[in-house]
Amino acid sequence: MSAAAAIAIAYLLGSIPFAYLAGMSRGIDLRTVGSGNLGAANVFRALGTRMGVAVMAADIGKGVVAVLVARAIADDPWPAVAAGAAMAGHVFPVWLRFKGGKGVAVGGGAVIGLMPLAAAILLGLWFVVLLATRYSSLASITGAAAATPLVWSLGYDVASVVFTGIAAAAVLALHRANIGRLLRGEENRIVLRRRPGAASGGSEATPPGGPSG
Repeated sequence: MSAAAAIAIAYLLGSIPFAYLAGMSRGIDLRTVGSGNLGAANVFRALGTRMGVAVMAADIGKGVVAVLVARAIADDPWPAVAAGAAMAGHVFPVWLRFKGGKGVAVGGGAVIGLMPLAAAILLGLWFVVLLATRYSSLASITGAAAATPLVWSLGYDVASVVFTGIAAAAVLALHRANIGRLLRGEENRIVLRRRPGAASGGSEATPPGGPSG
């Protein structure tokens, strides 16, 4: 029962749609704005940097808390399974007809809870790529591609390596449209300083399925 409870709690935590709630607090349904994705990147574009940072922190927190709760009530390998359940909740939230974000931030939070050293390295890599290119999607894709070899090389347990591999594969699959746009030079960059309400129009307008979140 403790394992089942850990997985259920993790999924429900992951399902909390912070991006959607942030948008609705401003009278904006993010599913109809920008990329239409319920993730932090779309919040940055539609609602500005401050709200984007807040949503990103909340989504990361979902992953961290899911793993910590699982560790408190269940033995290994269930915390790693709960990490996956939190990501699944974010991507397929029960409250929004199973259409959510791409799981990058909550997955990062789960990695923080499971593997702090790996998380620190991957977070650093993510920021370097984001600041160098302004492509949120490229930062997420790079982190996902690097995650499994890194976790394996650092000697983490099998459950953590398996979770990382599955999570990385899911992130890459969810970014397949972004990969195509990057290869064609059509991907839009994220602007870290943006006035709220400037989601549409201008050079930063994002087509459906745009940068990750």
